[in-house]
Amino acid sequence: MSSSLHLPTSSRSRTVLVYAVMIATAVLVFLLVRAHGKSLAAPEPAGGPLFGAGGGSQKIDELLHVLVALVVVIAAARLVGRLFKYIQQPPVIGEVVAGIMLGPSLLGQVWPEAAQFVLPPSIAPFLRILSQIGVILYMFLVGLELDTQRLSKGTHSTVAISHASILTPFLLGSLLALWVYPRFSSRDVPFTIFALFMGVSMSVTAFPVLARILTDRGIQRSFLGVIALSCAAVDDATAWCLLAFVVSIADAEVGRAGQTALMTLGFIIGMVVLIRPLLHRLAARVDERGRLTQGVIAWIVIAMLLSALTTESIGVHALFGAFLLGAVIPHDSVIARELTRRLDDVVVVLFLPAFFAFTGMRTQIGLLRGLEPWFFCGVIIFVACLGKFGGSAVAARLTGVGWRESAALGVLMNTRGLMELIVLNVGLDHRVLSPTLFAMLVIMAVVTTVMTAPALYWLTRGHRMVESPDPDFAAHLDLHQEPRRELVPALSACSAV
Repeated sequence: MSSSLHLPTSSRSRTVLVYAVMIATAVLVFLLVRAHGKSLAAPEPAGGPLFGAGGGSQKIDELLHVLVALVVVIAAARLVGRLFKYIQQPPVIGEVVAGIMLGPSLLGQVWPEAAQFVLPPSIAPFLRILSQIGVILYMFLVGLELDTQRLSKGTHSTVAISHASILTPFLLGSLLALWVYPRFSSRDVPFTIFALFMGVSMSVTAFPVLARILTDRGIQRSFLGVIALSCAAVDDATAWCLLAFVVSIADAEVGRAGQTALMTLGFIIGMVVLIRPLLHRLAARVDERGRLTQGVIAWIVIAMLLSALTTESIGVHALFGAFLLGAVIPHDSVIARELTRRLDDVVVVLFLPAFFAFTGMRTQIGLLRGLEPWFFCGVIIFVACLGKFGGSAVAARLTGVGWRESAALGVLMNTRGLMELIVLNVGLDHRVLSPTLFAMLVIMAVVTTVMTAPALYWLTRGHRMVESPDPDFAAHLDLHQEPRRELVPALSACSAV
């Protein structure tokens, strides 16, 4: 029996119409938000260096300080990461917290001299380069882990849940921009760009962190685990396309945004139509030999760097090019497995802690002085949870999934983690986010990820997870149909679009 849903022509026409109405409504709501936001006035842009005052005329051996910083950062990341693992939290969140602790938010407050020695502002450009390389490699690995064949065979309902978990927080984030823009942005940032970026920052799901949480709980092959992984994969691919679109608009000069978007679309089509078949043939040859040579690795790395260079030149961030190249390499090939095995440890142990330290240097929680900024921070966290949890849980329930599984899926999709930090750093690099708002959103990323594991434990405690030997969602709908069966076709139009 086929695992996908087969609908009559008339039914499929209705579902396409429903999905088109959903997209049109989302676009209309955003246009209304944009029209109202154009009348808002934000404060004048704040001056001053991004990382505070420099070290004066004191001469610093940059290499010495970079090496010292890496030693301290890696040691702190491993220590705090192990502590978080002990309390049943993803170690990566502990590493993020370690980076924030070493920055001006904690160490710079309690022991300024040590902070000045370990992470002086003068080494920020060097850490920036290391962190950018690390993020490019990390996004390439995330692309390698993306099972595009599963996505192409995914059911209508899985894709519908994924898109609902993107559209809902995106719209809530753009609505929140109406309130946040006059207080925490500047007149240099057009409201449209700000609203788009707020929407994207609310829409991200951390696929690797979510997969680790499911594995730690031993439910990655359950009905819930398979749906969550499939939805998170769709979320990742969609969110990075949205980010690429927003960055292309933010960077383009007036009148060139359309050109940048068309060049990005052309690049994506070229990667899928031209590069993907070549990589599939290369992967087949490597699979026949059963091993990956250094020569092949060198060509793959060159292709990754060229892909990153192309998207950076177009006006989209380099990480999108690296992610896209990883995504077109066969997921289960020897190339993907060996590259992941060889690169993963270096990226996780060396480069990502440098990224966390760089993020920590930019995160100034001390800017949230008084009750009002913390109130805004709380509202941002609430809206982020409402959008992700509500959009995912309600969509899952409407497709026939039980309330417990729907709620657990909403909790899992609310995981943001490292992927959110990457998005936020892009926003700060392009001056879309102010340092104060950046700090609020970093706190939101940490809080929403930390709350995932205990909330999932509470929802699944004492509840047997149904095994899912078939990764397709539709094959298991009959287990959870309950009273909403008639609404499955209404949310199944996504694959037709």
